[in-house]
Amino acid sequence: MSQACFRIRQFRAFTLTGLYSVATTASFTALLWAANARFLPEAAIGQTNQPASDRQTLPTVVPTVPVNPVVQPLPNSFPPPPLSNTFPATPPNARTQFDLYRLGPGDGIAVNVNRFPDLSFTANVNPEGNITAPLLGTISVRGLTLEEVQERLRVGFNRYVIDPMVIVTLGNQRPVQVTILGEVTKPGFYPVAGAQPRISNALLAAGGATNRADLREVQVRRTLIDGTVIEQRVDLFTPIANGGQLPDLRLEDGDAIVIPRLDVGEDKDYDRSLVARSTLAKQQITVRVLSYAGNGIGNINLPNGSTFLDALTAISPNLQNARLKKIALIRFDQEQGKAIAKELNGKKALMGDVSQNVPLQDNDVIIVGRNLVARITYALNTFTQPFRDVLGFLLFFSEISDSASDLFGPGSNDDDNNDDDDD
Repeated sequence: MSQACFRIRQFRAFTLTGLYSVATTASFTALLWAANARFLPEAAIGQTNQPASDRQTLPTVVPTVPVNPVVQPLPNSFPPPPLSNTFPATPPNARTQFDLYRLGPGDGIAVNVNRFPDLSFTANVNPEGNITAPLLGTISVRGLTLEEVQERLRVGFNRYVIDPMVIVTLGNQRPVQVTILGEVTKPGFYPVAGAQPRISNALLAAGGATNRADLREVQVRRTLIDGTVIEQRVDLFTPIANGGQLPDLRLEDGDAIVIPRLDVGEDKDYDRSLVARSTLAKQQITVRVLSYAGNGIGNINLPNGSTFLDALTAISPNLQNARLKKIALIRFDQEQGKAIAKELNGKKALMGDVSQNVPLQDNDVIIVGRNLVARITYALNTFTQPFRDVLGFLLFFSEISDSASDLFGPGSNDDDNNDDDDD
């Protein structure tokens, strides 16, 4: 009896264990099936594994649309994309660009690395625009500012030492050659000497500004390394008139300086005499003198800014014999393209009459003597072909000099000898 009970209990235990295993297996299978159906829906669809030989070849499907369909334009309802912050919305300020000195071949720099003297060095920028630095080798610095070179060296040295402090200074500036155009005595290409070449140095190298120059609108043009051309307007007249300091604009190699011409009607507040006496203008002017006393044409050189009385003093006429009451000042007018004559009284000028003491300009012609003035004036009035420029004007008086025998021959001064001395 006891053995039968033992077997019954053993059977129940096996039965319960089997039921528990079936229930566990069924639950696990259900979970796997659900996961498979969720993540692999295509595999959940009834598929039968057929041998490769029993698989049927599907027919080729011909597309109903062309291979390269025409792309329809997108609707305009989409909002515009936001502006990128990579580039500035406005170009950099030209004045700021002019204040930045950019290195080029021929420049010399000094590099000081605090706490690491072995890394400090001096270098000259070679024709390729490179320098050689310790540990870093060849580095391109063409077109970079001192601050940009300083940062580039700091980043490079930071790979070898901890937190290097780099200071870059300009040792010697490369030779500067600029182009000067417009109203200067000798336009062209000029080297400008000095540690910090300025516009005033360039003007002096070109012989100074002419009397037709407008120093209020001097233009300096510079081409950056990316091809961008920037321009800066410089006023050189106002500091001269007000006694101020000239603009502190340092020139760079390749700069172009344009001196504009003073427009007609724009000289109301522009003192030409003041400019002529300054160091920015042409230092000397040439005045031609025609007189019977000199028996022809003579040239006198006077400081720029001289007046008619200065020329009269330089001529040194014989006050007892010379006829100074009627003197003609002839000047070529660039705007009208012809010679303009003005009659002056030398005696009144010597007596202090300011109205007769007019300022002189380069290439003015002074004619002394009533008879000679009449002849020259008649020749100018009958000369039908207009002068193209001041060279044609000067050529006219050169031709007069070649025919001096007709003008200054015997008896030509008779009218002047009979001139009375009455005012």
